[in-house]
Amino acid sequence: MNNQWQETMLAEVKAGGRISDQHIVDMIRQAVLSQRLPPGTRLPEVALGEIFGVSRSVVRKALTRLASYHVITQQPNQVARVCAPDIDETHEIFAARRLVEGEVVALLAGKLEPEQCAVLAGHMEAEKAAYAEGDEGARIEHSLAIHHYLADHSPNRILGKMLSELILRTSIVIALYKQPSLASCYLEGDHGTLLACLRDGDADGARRAIDNHLAGLEQLLDLRAQENRIDLAAIFGKLGG
Repeated sequence: MNNQWQETMLAEVKAGGRISDQHIVDMIRQAVLSQRLPPGTRLPEVALGEIFGVSRSVVRKALTRLASYHVITQQPNQVARVCAPDIDETHEIFAARRLVEGEVVALLAGKLEPEQCAVLAGHMEAEKAAYAEGDEGARIEHSLAIHHYLADHSPNRILGKMLSELILRTSIVIALYKQPSLASCYLEGDHGTLLACLRDGDADGARRAIDNHLAGLEQLLDLRAQENRIDLAAIFGKLGG
């Protein structure tokens, strides 16, 4: 997997940089997005403080922000955990994302510049190559990059922000409910169909492409709770050491 986000953090630490609550938020969020930090994972304040080399107050600020982004859940007198949506909420997340992303791509149809389409095409080719090489981490990163690019360029900024949050929440449920026997949630041709509609200005086709893509992903899930044991230090490294 591309660990550039972690390598950047390590470089900052070695250069004398200070780990802030924003750094911790970014790293945990990215680890969840890339499905390296599965739903239900416990995030003890003490352990995170040791890993990042910061005080519990800094960790606490980061966890509070992550909870506001629906990345983690916090209950009084309990250790924070990465969100683990139940089956009903999973269906609701997919339904909401179909509506929001469908509208975003419909608004974008025919509006993207050739160089913007080229960026999307580049991520799609990289995703396909990563899948062929069996590099699931890189495949996820490029898939996420496609959808975040759409969110970032949404003509409606509110919908774009909503989509960014739903992309994260969708990644969480995919990590939670992906069938154990399934190596990848890759649906060949889906992104290419979407790009063709965006280039042609086919708003209805783009909306259908997103609906089909997300419906296909949802059908790949095994909607039963999964148990995960995770070594946080192995994921983040001892950044403060």
